[in-house]
Amino acid sequence: MVTKQRLLLVDDHTLIRKGLRLLMAGWEGFEVVGEAGDGQEAIELALELKPDIVLMDIYMPRLDGLEATRRLKALLPEIKVVILTVADDDEAFRAALEVGAEGYLLKTVEPQHLYYLLQEVARGEVPLASALTKKILPQLKAQEKGDLLSPREKEVLTLVARGLSNREIAGRLFISENTVKNHLRSILEKLQTKNRQQAVHYALQHGLVKLRE
Repeated sequence: MVTKQRLLLVDDHTLIRKGLRLLMAGWEGFEVVGEAGDGQEAIELALELKPDIVLMDIYMPRLDGLEATRRLKALLPEIKVVILTVADDDEAFRAALEVGAEGYLLKTVEPQHLYYLLQEVARGEVPLASALTKKILPQLKAQEKGDLLSPREKEVLTLVARGLSNREIAGRLFISENTVKNHLRSILEKLQTKNRQQAVHYALQHGLVKLRE
């Protein structure tokens, strides 16, 4: 006999919870074991019921879904939390990933698609709202590239962006011109750019350097 994934529904709108419960009643492999109307109640029920997956709204009274997720992941790290929300903004999306949510879905998702996405969660995958990932993931990848740069390389790139020549950069940082060239070679490789102009354009576009002191 296949073990069903136990679901806890968390939303401050009773109609949403009851609608989801009714929808999921016919889903093979899933079982709704509880409902909560806010984040605090969600934590209390999760500790009692030990669900496999928590479907969590964000905007709720007493304790919002993001803070509830953070606390849940600290108390019960094995539980998978999937945010189901109307919030399609970058800030909420980033915050959900930061507090440990395994998924981020919008309430506009089609019922059948929600079923498939929860199956992905059960398998250990991370479903994300496609519209948001198209905006956010390139930014995250850019930040990852920026994180590869050493503090000195960031200094050099910042000075390049401000229009300084290699000689001027060397004088400003009290290093040789050859060292500046080595830093630039490393920067181009890490940012996957062909020349200093492309590196500066990439860095400015993704907020990796600042033109002002």
